[in-house]
Amino acid sequence: MNTSEKKVLWNSNISRRTFIKAGIAGAATVGVISAAGYQGYEFFKTVDVKGRILIIGGGAAGCSMAARLSRRIEHPDITIVDPSDRQFYQPGFTFIAAGIFKPDEVWRPQKDYIPQGVKWVKDVVVALDPVKQVARTSQGETLQYDFLVLCPGIQLNWDKVEGISQKTLGQGNAHCIYDFEGAQKFWPAMQELTTKGGRGVFTDTYTKHKCGGAPKKVCMLTEHMARKKGTRDSLRLDYFCSEKALYDVPYYTPRLLQIYDERNINLSLNCRVTGIDTQAKRVYMERHTTEKQQVWDEATGGMIEQETKTVTPFVEDYDFLSFVPPQSAPDFVKESGLSWTEGKLAKDGWVMVDKETLVHLLYPNIISLGDCAGIPTSKTSAAIRKQLPIAEANLLEIMQGKEPSHKYNGYACCPIVTDYGHVLLCEFDYDKRPDITFPFSIQDMSQERRTAWMLKRYFLKPMYFHAMLKGYM
Repeated sequence: MNTSEKKVLWNSNISRRTFIKAGIAGAATVGVISAAGYQGYEFFKTVDVKGRILIIGGGAAGCSMAARLSRRIEHPDITIVDPSDRQFYQPGFTFIAAGIFKPDEVWRPQKDYIPQGVKWVKDVVVALDPVKQVARTSQGETLQYDFLVLCPGIQLNWDKVEGISQKTLGQGNAHCIYDFEGAQKFWPAMQELTTKGGRGVFTDTYTKHKCGGAPKKVCMLTEHMARKKGTRDSLRLDYFCSEKALYDVPYYTPRLLQIYDERNINLSLNCRVTGIDTQAKRVYMERHTTEKQQVWDEATGGMIEQETKTVTPFVEDYDFLSFVPPQSAPDFVKESGLSWTEGKLAKDGWVMVDKETLVHLLYPNIISLGDCAGIPTSKTSAAIRKQLPIAEANLLEIMQGKEPSHKYNGYACCPIVTDYGHVLLCEFDYDKRPDITFPFSIQDMSQERRTAWMLKRYFLKPMYFHAMLKGYM
């Protein structure tokens, strides 16, 4: 790596004063974030409740809930089911792809986050019966429960993109940052593209997916890397968005669109990836459009508005491709009868919970949070952090025979990295209104900020491993 690249990656020109100011802002944020999690119930007071608690999933939501509940319940009976040896800080995958984090920086041994006294079943759940209150694992173990915390995360459906799989990521220079190995392959390929030039095609996916800003981040980081190398004129960058808008939070969208326009990143909307020809380096897509028109209705004897949907296939050549597989709730969740049966959240099997209490609408002894929960907000670790105290407090109330009284407002945070040194820190609620955390609330956060970069680069990962997973925030 040459000197200019090192300056891009590690920002060696940051002044000491700037770093200290960012550190103060980050520390203040940690304090406020932690305090916010304690509001509304007595965090340190234990309760004497009975019942077998089964936690399915050992990621951000599962391990954090295990830590919180084991601390709050006087004589806990908690079992957690998760197959992984490693606990990943998944937001760090983007930084691996951009050369900022090394792979070993984003994971820790899973055993370090299983609280003492909590039984760990190192397996995956393959079937769940909410009527009999039992889960079955792949090894045939049957797990009975009285109360269930359902947080198995999200399922990446690689089979929905023809021509490529998780194992073949990188072939034909087709990459995906949502996979640990895939993120590692992305970085050298991005370096090559920004050195030699060519066409970079970046896409997202049409389902709800974790960290919806991630595909946008790596696109902008690639563009910035090329500018730093002086090779930007040799690159053509295209972003194909599956939605009707690049971003759906009005407070932040104008600046994001402006950035794409200023940097000459071509934007196409309503486009879905269906397949990849890795040998020919071609990506197959569909453009989904909807037109409204007035038609005569025989039943009413008048004109009514009717929508006509059109699907137009097309093909794009590329030198470098970043894609995202469609995502859904895990199969065992979709087969359990716990998913939404109607509405936008039904198709991909997201768990049918009340969006405020996170309690299942049919089975009040089940709470679901994290990526698999069927709630209308973004799937981010910051959202999980705000869901945790709500889920914990409501579960303890249910175990005491009370009605769940704590409410989640849909807070989510998506730190959209716009270049090596700035982040557009998008914080919002269910209504897509800004919900900005102090001390960032004293700034104009509709613009990218260096302090937000410091938070993202230096503080969020330690917060995840040392505070969130330990149940302290």
